[in-house]
Amino acid sequence: MKIGFIGLGNMGAPMARNLAAAGHEVRGFDIAAPVPGGVVPAPSAAGAAEDAEVVITMLPNGDILRAVAGEVIPAMKKGAVFLDCSTVDVESARAVAGQAAEAGLLAMDAPVSGGVGGAQAGTLTFMAGGPAEAFEIVKPLFDVMGQKAVHCGAAGAGQAAKICNNMILGATMIATCEAFALADRLGLDRQKMYDVVSTSSGQSWSMNVYCPAPGVGPQSPADNDYRPGFAAELMLKDLRLARQAAETSGARTPMGAEAARVYEEFVERAGGRGRDFSAILPWLAGEFGNEG
Repeated sequence: MKIGFIGLGNMGAPMARNLAAAGHEVRGFDIAAPVPGGVVPAPSAAGAAEDAEVVITMLPNGDILRAVAGEVIPAMKKGAVFLDCSTVDVESARAVAGQAAEAGLLAMDAPVSGGVGGAQAGTLTFMAGGPAEAFEIVKPLFDVMGQKAVHCGAAGAGQAAKICNNMILGATMIATCEAFALADRLGLDRQKMYDVVSTSSGQSWSMNVYCPAPGVGPQSPADNDYRPGFAAELMLKDLRLARQAAETSGARTPMGAEAARVYEEFVERAGGRGRDFSAILPWLAGEFGNEG
Protein backbone atom coordinates (compact mmCIF):
# COMPACT_ATOMS: atom_id res chain seq x y z
CA MET A 1 0.00 0.00 0.00
CA LYS A 2 1.23 3.54 -0.76
CA ILE A 3 1.21 5.51 2.49
CA GLY A 4 1.98 9.12 3.32
CA PHE A 5 3.00 9.63 6.97
CA ILE A 6 3.06 13.14 8.45
CA GLY A 7 4.41 13.64 11.97
CA LEU A 8 7.50 11.55 12.71
CA GLY A 9 8.09 12.26 16.37
CA ASN A 10 8.39 9.80 19.24
CA MET A 11 5.19 8.00 18.24
CA GLY A 12 5.01 8.58 14.49
CA ALA A 13 8.56 7.49 13.64
CA PRO A 14 8.30 3.91 14.95
CA MET A 15 4.79 3.55 13.51
CA ALA A 16 6.04 4.60 10.07
CA ARG A 17 9.12 2.39 10.41
CA ASN A 18 6.96 -0.64 11.21
CA LEU A 19 4.77 -0.03 8.17
CA ALA A 20 7.82 0.23 5.91
CA ALA A 21 9.32 -2.93 7.43
CA ALA A 22 6.07 -4.74 6.62
CA GLY A 23 6.53 -3.98 2.92
CA HIS A 24 4.42 -0.86 2.49
CA GLU A 25 5.73 2.08 0.46
CA VAL A 26 5.91 4.88 3.04
CA ARG A 27 6.76 8.50 2.31
CA GLY A 28 7.22 10.62 5.41
CA PHE A 29 7.41 14.27 6.37
CA ASP A 30 8.04 16.18 9.58
CA ILE A 31 9.00 19.81 10.00
CA ALA A 32 11.70 18.95 12.56
CA ALA A 33 12.13 15.24 13.28
CA PRO A 34 14.33 13.03 11.07
CA VAL A 35 12.78 10.50 8.70
CA PRO A 36 13.30 6.97 10.08
CA GLY A 37 15.03 4.21 8.18
CA GLY A 38 12.97 2.54 5.49
CA VAL A 39 10.79 5.61 5.00
CA VAL A 40 11.25 7.75 1.88
CA PRO A 41 11.60 11.48 2.72
CA ALA A 42 8.98 13.78 1.18
CA PRO A 43 9.62 17.48 0.53
CA SER A 44 6.40 18.59 2.21
CA ALA A 45 3.23 17.30 3.83
CA ALA A 46 1.44 17.66 0.51
CA GLY A 47 4.29 15.81 -1.20
CA ALA A 48 3.89 12.89 1.18
CA ALA A 49 0.17 12.76 0.37
CA GLU A 50 0.38 12.72 -3.44
CA ASP A 51 -0.84 9.41 -4.92
CA ALA A 52 -1.07 7.85 -1.46
CA GLU A 53 -3.86 5.38 -0.77
CA VAL A 54 -3.73 6.28 2.93
CA VAL A 55 -2.33 9.40 4.58
CA ILE A 56 -1.57 9.01 8.29
CA THR A 57 -1.04 11.96 10.60
CA MET A 58 0.38 11.90 14.14
CA LEU A 59 0.31 15.51 15.35
CA PRO A 60 0.41 17.43 18.66
CA ASN A 61 -2.99 19.14 18.73
CA GLY A 62 -6.17 20.04 16.90
CA ASP A 63 -4.95 23.38 15.54
CA ILE A 64 -1.96 21.75 13.87
CA LEU A 65 -4.16 18.93 12.57
CA ARG A 66 -6.52 21.45 10.95
CA ALA A 67 -3.58 23.30 9.37
CA VAL A 68 -2.00 20.11 8.02
CA ALA A 69 -5.36 18.85 6.75
CA GLY A 70 -5.81 22.10 4.86
CA GLU A 71 -2.52 21.45 3.08
CA VAL A 72 -2.83 17.71 2.59
CA ILE A 73 -6.45 17.10 1.64
CA PRO A 74 -6.28 19.03 -1.67
CA ALA A 75 -3.22 16.95 -2.64
CA MET A 76 -4.90 13.57 -2.02
CA LYS A 77 -6.55 11.50 -4.71
CA LYS A 78 -10.27 10.85 -4.48
CA GLY A 79 -11.18 7.70 -2.58
CA ALA A 80 -8.02 7.77 -0.45
CA VAL A 81 -8.21 7.58 3.35
CA PHE A 82 -7.15 10.39 5.67
CA LEU A 83 -6.23 8.54 8.88
CA ASP A 84 -5.47 10.77 11.85
CA CYS A 85 -3.86 8.98 14.80
CA SER A 86 -3.29 12.13 16.86
CA THR A 87 -5.08 12.76 20.13
CA VAL A 88 -7.05 15.98 19.57
CA ASP A 89 -10.36 17.55 20.51
CA VAL A 90 -13.51 15.92 19.14
CA GLU A 91 -14.54 19.08 17.30
CA SER A 92 -11.29 19.21 15.30
CA ALA A 93 -11.57 15.52 14.42
CA ARG A 94 -15.12 16.02 13.12
CA ALA A 95 -14.22 19.20 11.24
CA VAL A 96 -11.34 17.51 9.41
CA ALA A 97 -13.52 14.48 8.63
CA GLY A 98 -16.11 16.78 7.10
CA GLN A 99 -13.48 18.57 5.05
CA ALA A 100 -12.14 15.24 3.78
CA ALA A 101 -15.61 14.00 2.87
CA GLU A 102 -16.31 17.15 0.86
CA ALA A 103 -13.12 16.46 -1.11
CA GLY A 104 -14.23 12.91 -1.96
CA LEU A 105 -12.03 11.23 0.63
CA LEU A 106 -12.66 8.78 3.44
CA ALA A 107 -11.61 9.97 6.89
CA MET A 108 -10.97 8.20 10.17
CA ASP A 109 -9.80 9.44 13.56
CA ALA A 110 -7.89 6.70 15.36
CA PRO A 111 -6.00 7.87 18.45
CA VAL A 112 -3.82 5.27 20.12
CA SER A 113 -3.08 3.79 23.51
CA GLY A 114 0.19 2.08 24.39
CA GLY A 115 2.76 4.88 24.42
CA VAL A 116 6.16 4.96 22.75
CA GLY A 117 6.90 1.39 23.79
CA GLY A 118 3.73 0.19 22.09
CA ALA A 119 4.56 2.18 18.95
CA GLN A 120 8.02 0.62 18.80
CA ALA A 121 6.78 -2.91 19.44
CA GLY A 122 3.74 -2.63 17.17
CA THR A 123 1.36 -3.34 20.05
CA LEU A 124 -0.77 -0.18 20.07
CA THR A 125 -4.53 -0.13 20.55
CA PHE A 126 -6.43 2.01 18.03
CA MET A 127 -9.79 3.63 18.83
CA ALA A 128 -11.30 4.43 15.45
CA GLY A 129 -14.12 6.72 14.39
CA GLY A 130 -15.40 7.04 10.81
CA PRO A 131 -17.06 5.03 8.04
CA ALA A 132 -16.91 1.25 8.12
CA GLU A 133 -15.50 1.34 4.57
CA ALA A 134 -12.49 3.34 5.77
CA PHE A 135 -11.96 1.02 8.74
CA GLU A 136 -11.80 -2.02 6.46
CA ILE A 137 -9.22 -0.32 4.22
CA VAL A 138 -6.89 0.64 7.06
CA LYS A 139 -7.41 -2.47 9.21
CA PRO A 140 -4.31 -4.20 7.73
CA LEU A 141 -2.26 -1.16 8.77
CA PHE A 142 -3.66 -1.31 12.28
CA ASP A 143 -2.60 -4.96 12.35
CA VAL A 144 0.99 -3.93 11.59
CA MET A 145 1.16 -1.00 14.02
CA GLY A 146 -0.87 -2.49 16.84
CA GLN A 147 -2.45 -5.49 18.50
CA LYS A 148 -6.04 -4.25 18.63
CA ALA A 149 -8.32 -1.85 16.75
CA VAL A 150 -11.88 -1.05 17.79
CA HIS A 151 -14.31 0.69 15.43
CA CYS A 152 -16.05 2.97 17.93
CA GLY A 153 -18.53 4.68 15.61
CA ALA A 154 -18.81 7.75 13.40
CA ALA A 155 -16.30 10.59 13.04
CA GLY A 156 -15.02 11.76 16.42
CA ALA A 157 -15.93 8.53 18.20
CA GLY A 158 -12.29 7.44 18.37
CA GLN A 159 -11.30 10.67 20.09
CA ALA A 160 -14.28 10.36 22.43
CA ALA A 161 -13.21 6.85 23.44
CA LYS A 162 -9.61 7.97 24.02
CA ILE A 163 -10.43 10.90 26.28
CA CYS A 164 -13.04 8.93 28.25
CA ASN A 165 -10.51 6.14 28.82
CA ASN A 166 -7.77 8.53 29.90
CA MET A 167 -10.09 10.48 32.17
CA ILE A 168 -10.65 7.21 34.05
CA LEU A 169 -6.92 6.49 34.02
CA GLY A 170 -5.97 9.92 35.33
CA ALA A 171 -8.47 9.80 38.17
CA THR A 172 -7.62 6.24 39.20
CA MET A 173 -3.89 6.94 39.17
CA ILE A 174 -4.38 9.91 41.49
CA ALA A 175 -6.55 7.80 43.83
CA THR A 176 -3.98 4.98 43.78
CA CYS A 177 -1.14 7.37 44.63
CA GLU A 178 -3.18 9.01 47.39
CA ALA A 179 -3.85 5.59 48.89
CA PHE A 180 -0.13 4.73 48.97
CA ALA A 181 0.67 8.12 50.50
CA LEU A 182 -2.00 7.57 53.16
CA ALA A 183 -0.73 4.05 53.80
CA ASP A 184 2.73 5.50 54.41
CA ARG A 185 1.39 7.89 57.05
CA LEU A 186 -0.56 5.09 58.72
CA GLY A 187 2.47 2.82 58.87
CA LEU A 188 1.10 0.28 56.40
CA ASP A 189 3.76 -1.49 54.34
CA ARG A 190 3.39 -0.73 50.63
CA GLN A 191 3.80 -4.35 49.59
CA LYS A 192 1.12 -5.44 52.05
CA MET A 193 -1.22 -2.77 50.73
CA TYR A 194 -0.59 -3.93 47.17
CA ASP A 195 -1.20 -7.55 48.14
CA VAL A 196 -4.61 -6.59 49.56
CA VAL A 197 -5.79 -3.99 47.05
CA SER A 198 -4.63 -5.79 43.90
CA THR A 199 -6.91 -8.71 44.78
CA SER A 200 -9.75 -6.72 46.33
CA SER A 201 -12.39 -4.22 45.24
CA GLY A 202 -9.81 -1.40 44.93
CA GLN A 203 -7.93 -3.11 42.13
CA SER A 204 -7.37 -1.20 38.87
CA TRP A 205 -4.97 -1.01 35.95
CA SER A 206 -3.11 1.75 37.82
CA MET A 207 -2.56 -0.59 40.77
CA ASN A 208 -2.25 -4.03 39.21
CA VAL A 209 -0.35 -3.30 35.97
CA TYR A 210 1.29 0.11 36.39
CA CYS A 211 1.84 0.32 40.13
CA PRO A 212 3.23 3.76 41.09
CA ALA A 213 5.22 2.42 44.07
CA PRO A 214 8.82 1.35 43.29
CA GLY A 215 9.57 -2.29 43.94
CA VAL A 216 5.91 -3.23 44.25
CA GLY A 217 3.97 -5.20 41.64
CA PRO A 218 5.09 -5.64 38.02
CA GLN A 219 7.91 -3.54 36.57
CA SER A 220 6.72 0.00 35.78
CA PRO A 221 8.24 3.48 35.32
CA ALA A 222 8.28 3.77 39.12
CA ASP A 223 11.13 1.23 39.00
CA ASN A 224 13.02 3.42 36.51
CA ASP A 225 13.09 6.65 38.53
CA TYR A 226 9.72 7.62 36.98
CA ARG A 227 11.15 8.14 33.51
CA PRO A 228 8.10 8.53 31.31
CA GLY A 229 6.24 5.61 29.89
CA PHE A 230 3.39 8.11 29.61
CA ALA A 231 4.50 11.63 30.50
CA ALA A 232 2.51 13.64 33.04
CA GLU A 233 2.14 16.53 30.58
CA LEU A 234 0.49 14.18 28.08
CA MET A 235 -1.96 13.02 30.73
CA LEU A 236 -2.69 16.69 31.44
CA LYS A 237 -3.35 17.28 27.75
CA ASP A 238 -5.85 14.41 27.63
CA LEU A 239 -7.60 15.50 30.83
CA ARG A 240 -7.96 19.01 29.44
CA LEU A 241 -9.48 17.57 26.26
CA ALA A 242 -11.92 15.59 28.40
CA ARG A 243 -12.81 18.69 30.39
CA GLN A 244 -13.33 20.66 27.17
CA ALA A 245 -15.57 17.93 25.76
CA ALA A 246 -17.57 17.80 28.99
CA GLU A 247 -18.11 21.56 28.92
CA THR A 248 -19.14 21.48 25.25
CA SER A 249 -21.53 18.56 25.67
CA GLY A 250 -22.94 19.55 29.06
CA ALA A 251 -21.71 16.36 30.77
CA ARG A 252 -21.06 16.43 34.52
CA THR A 253 -17.54 15.13 35.21
CA PRO A 254 -16.50 16.43 38.66
CA MET A 255 -13.84 13.75 39.18
CA GLY A 256 -12.43 14.33 35.70
CA ALA A 257 -12.27 18.07 36.33
CA GLU A 258 -10.51 17.54 39.66
CA ALA A 259 -8.03 15.15 38.04
CA ALA A 260 -7.21 17.85 35.48
CA ARG A 261 -6.70 20.38 38.28
CA VAL A 262 -4.35 18.02 40.17
CA TYR A 263 -2.25 17.31 37.08
CA GLU A 264 -2.12 21.03 36.27
CA GLU A 265 -0.62 21.68 39.71
CA PHE A 266 1.73 18.70 39.39
CA VAL A 267 3.00 19.54 35.89
CA GLU A 268 3.00 23.33 35.93
CA ARG A 269 3.97 24.18 39.49
CA ALA A 270 5.40 21.12 41.24
CA GLY A 271 8.11 19.84 38.90
CA GLY A 272 6.13 17.04 37.31
CA ARG A 273 6.94 17.93 33.71
CA GLY A 274 9.17 15.29 32.14
CA ARG A 275 8.22 12.65 34.70
CA ASP A 276 5.86 9.72 34.30
CA PHE A 277 2.25 10.43 35.21
CA SER A 278 2.58 7.97 38.11
CA ALA A 279 5.15 10.27 39.78
CA ILE A 280 2.14 11.81 41.50
CA LEU A 281 3.07 9.36 44.30
CA PRO A 282 6.49 10.74 45.28
CA TRP A 283 5.05 14.25 44.93
CA LEU A 284 2.21 13.46 47.35
CA ALA A 285 4.73 11.78 49.63
CA GLY A 286 6.67 15.06 49.78
CA GLU A 287 9.75 13.82 47.94
CA PHE A 288 9.84 16.80 45.57
CA GLY A 289 7.92 19.96 44.78
CA ASN A 290 5.05 20.90 47.04
CA GLU A 291 3.84 18.30 49.50
CA GLY A 292 0.34 18.45 48.00
